[in-house]
Amino acid sequence: MKVMIRRTGAGLSAYVPKKDLEEPIVKVENEDLWGGCVTLRNGWRLVLPELPRDTRLPITVEARKISDKD
Repeated sequence: MKVMIRRTGAGLSAYVPKKDLEEPIVKVENEDLWGGCVTLRNGWRLVLPELPRDTRLPITVEARKISDKD
């Protein structure tokens, strides 16, 4: 699914246009963000693609949802 990752005043945020959903990223598997899982406040876990550490935000990427608490 397409996901836009951006930096806000409160930290990182993920927006899923198809679901019209924007949630803060509350947990990051890799400190440089890319190539690992992130957890959104709503419980969704997304696998982000491998990108260079210095990738500029905001960016839209193809992520894979692996679970949620719902």
